[in-house]
Amino acid sequence: MARTKAQPTAPIELPVLDGEMLTATQNSMATAMTSHSEERDIVNQMLGQAQMADSIGKFTATVAVSKMAYVKENKLYRGLAGMHDRDGRGLSGTWEEFCSLLGTSAPKVNEDINNLRQFGEDALESMSRMGIGYREMRQYRRLPEDAQAALIEVATTGDKEAFVDLAEEIIAKHAKEKTELTQRLDEVNADYEAQGEVMANKAKELDSTKQELKKLQKRIQTATPDDVIKELRTEVVALQFEVEAKILGELREGFAKMAEHAAEHGQDHRDYQANLIKQLEITLATVRSEFHLPEHQSDTPVWQTQAEA
Repeated sequence: MARTKAQPTAPIELPVLDGEMLTATQNSMATAMTSHSEERDIVNQMLGQAQMADSIGKFTATVAVSKMAYVKENKLYRGLAGMHDRDGRGLSGTWEEFCSLLGTSAPKVNEDINNLRQFGEDALESMSRMGIGYREMRQYRRLPEDAQAALIEVATTGDKEAFVDLAEEIIAKHAKEKTELTQRLDEVNADYEAQGEVMANKAKELDSTKQELKKLQKRIQTATPDDVIKELRTEVVALQFEVEAKILGELREGFAKMAEHAAEHGQDHRDYQANLIKQLEITLATVRSEFHLPEHQSDTPVWQTQAEA
């Protein structure tokens, strides 16, 4: 058989990058490679400035707090990841590690940052020179905004005596207002508690009334006709006795006072009184007529009869 001649292998063509594509690719790679190193450069700069300062106290008293706030807000402390401290221990890039490298603690720096945000750099530096401590500044941060603004204005003047006097006055006023507000709140709570007790008592009374009503309904359902009429007669007699007591008591007493008045001043009120009696008689006659009631012959009150007893 005849051997076929081997065909030459075609060369592999590589994609050619034009100038613009090459430049864009290089810029992208450069940005990715340098973004982490820039964070490290800023962090190293902060550490170097701290080391050049006589102490962290002096360093913090100037512009360091604002720089620390910038590092924290932008999370630049993450640039410490992969680095080592003076003892050779590896760093993971935390805020606590960054503060420790500066010879301070995260809670203290956080407090400084809070003071900076609340009072501003000028007022904070002035208060630091006055010797105002963290406890006082924390107390000032709890004051209303207008009170803080007044303190900041005086603090920037550098007059410690005026600042302390104003701070004491504002704090005393704030404490008084807080006490008054607490007292009003206690009074409101007491009112609510009293109202709650009243509502609870009314709820108990309502429950009791409902229970009595249920008992009455059950008693009516199971009662004989004689039992029912006895219950009704008892209620009616009680009402009649109450009306009679009002007439013989309060109405009669009122008539007696009118008689005394007539004797003292020579006036006659008998026609007025007679009209009142007449009205009562008409009312009773209306009830008698409505129910077709006969004239009762006995003068003994019905509730004193043997049957009703």
